[in-house]
Amino acid sequence: MNKSELIEALSKKENMTEKKAMDVVNLVFDGFVDELKKGGRIEIRGFGSFVVREYGSYTGRNPKTGSNIQVAPKRLPFFKVGKELKESINKP
Repeated sequence: MNKSELIEALSKKENMTEKKAMDVVNLVFDGFVDELKKGGRIEIRGFGSFVVREYGSYTGRNPKTGSNIQVAPKRLPFFKVGKELKESINKP
């Protein structure tokens, strides 16, 4: 499911316009992004949690030229699946 499919499903399920459903979905996603930018954590019980992991710089290799390059430190979002979601997916 992509974002537009989520908006469409929400609008049908809750009998709202697609514009209003888009506003709701964007509000949630923007809230997630803002919290992760601040270094916060998002936890949705039964689903999972989002955190930002920090990675230091390292020496990498350019696959095209074969030369070594220095990769800058970076912060990346990480998702850890919740126990209930993991169990529900693995049920026969």
